[in-house]
Formats: sequence, C-alpha cells, structure tokens
Amino acid sequence: MHLGDLAAISECWVAVNVFRVKEKRWGVAPSRVEPRIMYASVPKGTEAFLLEVFMDNVKNQSKEKFSASIKKLAVATKRAAKSISKHAREVAEDVRSDVRATRERDPAARSDAEVLLLYSGVHALMAYRVAHRLHKKEHYLAARAISQTARFITGIEIHPGATIGRGLVIDHGMGVVIGETAEIGDNCTLYQGVTLGGTGKDVGKRHPTLGNNVLVGAGAKVLGPFKIGDNTKIAANAVVLDEIPDNCTAVGMPAKIVKREGIRVNDLDQVHIPDPVAAEINKLKEKLSALEGELEQMKRPKKRR
Repeated sequence: MHLGDLAAISECWVAVNVFRVKEKRWGVAPSRVEPRIMYASVPKGTEAFLLEVFMDNVKNQSKEKFSASIKKLAVATKRAAKSISKHAREVAEDVRSDVRATRERDPAARSDAEVLLLYSGVHALMAYRVAHRLHKKEHYLAARAISQTARFITGIEIHPGATIGRGLVIDHGMGVVIGETAEIGDNCTLYQGVTLGGTGKDVGKRHPTLGNNVLVGAGAKVLGPFKIGDNTKIAANAVVLDEIPDNCTAVGMPAKIVKREGIRVNDLDQVHIPDPVAAEINKLKEKLSALEGELEQMKRPKKRR
C-alpha cells in the first residue's frame, strides 16, 4: 500500500461506516448504494484494522462525539502518512549519497545497480539508517534486531546508537565494528577489519569521533573517546590511542604522526624505532653474563697462603 493512499483509505472507511451507523442508530433510510462498492480499491485487511481501532469509541457515543472521532481519525492518519513519507525520503536520500560515494571512491564499481545490490558495505549502511531511527525513537530491541541481522548477513557490525554522516564508504567491510557512541563525519572511508571501539575504562562517551574526509586503513584500531581530525589518514593495522589533529597521517602501533599538513615529520624514525622486547632480552643477557662470571670465580680453587 502506498503511503499517500492511507488518508484516502481512512476517509473511505469513515464514509461507509457513517452509512451503517446512521442506519442502525439514527433511523436514517438505508443508502441505495451498496457500501461494499466503496471498498473496491481498499487493500485487504484495512477495514478490519481501522474497525478494531475505532469501534470501541464509536459504541455508546453521541452523534457529535462520533463526528469528532471521525475528524481525529482523518487528522491522525494524515500526520502519520506525512511523517512516514518524510522519513522514507530521508533514508532514500542517504542511500543515494552512500551509493554515489562508493561509485566515486571504488574503481571496481561499474554501476549504481551493482553497488546497491551487491556491496555489503552499502547493505550494512541501509540497515543502520533504519535501525538508527528506531533507536532515536527508543525502540531499542527492534533497532538491535535489525543491526544484528545485518551483521549476520554482511559481517559488519554498526551499533544503532552510532552517529554516521553522509558519504561513508565501507570497502570490503568484513570485520568492521562501530561502537554505540562512535561518531563519523561526512565522506569517510573505512576498510575491512577496522574497529572504532573503546578501552573499557570510560563511561558515557566511550568511542572515537572521526572528522570529515577521514580514511582508516585495513585492520586499524581506533580505541577511546577522542577525536580524529578532518582529512586525516590512519595506516593499515595502526592502533590509535590518542587524539590526532587535522590533516595528519598516522602509522604504527601505537600510532605516531609521520605527516602533518603534507609535510613529513623529521623527528620520528619509523624504521629504527626502539624494540622493547629486544631491550629486555639484552638486559637478561647482561645479567646472565654477570652471573656466569661470578660462578666461574666460585669454582676456581682458592690459593693457599
């Protein structure tokens, strides 16, 4: 049933039942037109639905109260139709934006139909758009049911409480996790295995905030309630534990900034960085050599004087 026909259907039901109530309660002569004719374009089940909602209020009411009930039905139905139509348009616009962004950033995408029907990242975002609206209306169980179903199908878990802007591209997507309080700006890109999670130490805002035009490489982990600045790039398998300003590139574990405003940071050597494991092994070797030296001295026979 088209949403725009809902108000017309309700008015049709009201008109038909006005005939019936008048015939039974106020002694009005029966209409020559068979009321069933007016149901010709009404979908099956609509009459029963509307009848169930309003029949209790119709019983034992005066003519004036019944007329007021009819007006309330028409107004409420029109408002519901407008609200549903508005949300449907917003979701459709978001989906168009996601498809357009995928076409622009994925050279393998050949058509809108291919992206819409076959890309798991787009499917996960479509489910998120619906679940997020239910979550905002406090329908938490229904929202989580949709998100978990999408996770089962796509391998991408997006909590309904997350805030995501337009133009997000989740490329390949398998293993992507976006937490409840995560925020993502416009035109961001996430590759497979990315986690926008928490550390378990924070309450309330627990997950990161990504600015606009942020790129997060495959397998990268961004953990904690801090912000990643606009136009920032995070390398594959990086582990980000601190805030990163705008227009930077971060690599490593933990992640360090190697470029800022397009200029390479010279005070950081990403190749010859200290190895804490090797340092501990060297300390143990030194202690072992010292103990061996002491043991050799104990084994030597003491000279008699």
